[in-house]
Amino acid sequence: MTTPAARLTPTTIRPRLMLEAASEMVGQADWSHKLARISLRDPIGAREGMFSLSATVDPDLIPEVARGAVGVAMLNPSAMLNRAVAGLGPFDAPQKVAAIGVIPSDDQLAFAVSERSGITSLDQLRRDKVPLRVSVRASRDLSSEAPNDIIKPHGTTLLVDEVLKAHGFSLADIESWGGHVSYDLPLPPHPSRIGAVEKGEIDAIFDEALNGWADRAAGMGMRFLRVEGEPLKKLTAGGFRPGTIEKARYPHLPEDVPTIDFSGWPVYTGSEAPDGFVTAFCRALEARKDRIPWEETGRLPLPLDRMCHDAPDAPLQVPLHPAAEQVWRECGYLG
Repeated sequence: MTTPAARLTPTTIRPRLMLEAASEMVGQADWSHKLARISLRDPIGAREGMFSLSATVDPDLIPEVARGAVGVAMLNPSAMLNRAVAGLGPFDAPQKVAAIGVIPSDDQLAFAVSERSGITSLDQLRRDKVPLRVSVRASRDLSSEAPNDIIKPHGTTLLVDEVLKAHGFSLADIESWGGHVSYDLPLPPHPSRIGAVEKGEIDAIFDEALNGWADRAAGMGMRFLRVEGEPLKKLTAGGFRPGTIEKARYPHLPEDVPTIDFSGWPVYTGSEAPDGFVTAFCRALEARKDRIPWEETGRLPLPLDRMCHDAPDAPLQVPLHPAAEQVWRECGYLG
């Protein structure tokens, strides 16, 4: 499918200069400001409408997308979008959002504890009210006057707390038992959290992105706790998928560990977003897919043919927006 090219005018030249420059900047290793939020509006003031595109994966954006304040956003993992549509977990009502597609990303959620903690299960942690020192992930608050401060929980931490609540306790409970929850930079690329376990400064890491730290953690004796039984049934009934931390991928693990799946980067919009806007966005993805890397290895092109189908590494359990479904059907990606 080809999209009609806009005639070169000042109103097309100027924004494309900025967008192309921004695209290059976020790809530069020495440029740290990589979160993007783009606003598109009609240059003729009499016409209504402004569409905002956000590349952040903050679940706080979901209500904004649902009410149309943000046109398209991204998320990680897919399970969070399932919870939003169902009005579960941190969402007090069903959110009116729809999928455009899911970028494949194979990942799991892990609850790793040090050997010295003596913890062998999440149930034991609750039963014995262990004052654990836990490291979870934090986000930078971009609205802060000091944007380098790490001051709020990451979306990952919301899911960590949901898994703990399925076992009958929460991160707040751990602190009430005399433990401590620290909100730290993600793993990878920052090795400080593993180092803190080695130094005895923290007892546990609850996080995802396992390919960057799981094997090292297992190699230094950290135990990966199992998510199974009744808690797993509760979680899967609420939109989560079971997952496995596999010894085949992390050789220092003594065995496979059942847990919650953390796969997929959904690209989503409001279920009531205008068809014309969603169609234009999807056609733009199709036209530029050869330029869009979708793995840390820089793999190209963007696999749109896979993104509109449910798959283990790209869970798609939220309905596609009708306009997106139509475009993918026209492209031959849907039968």
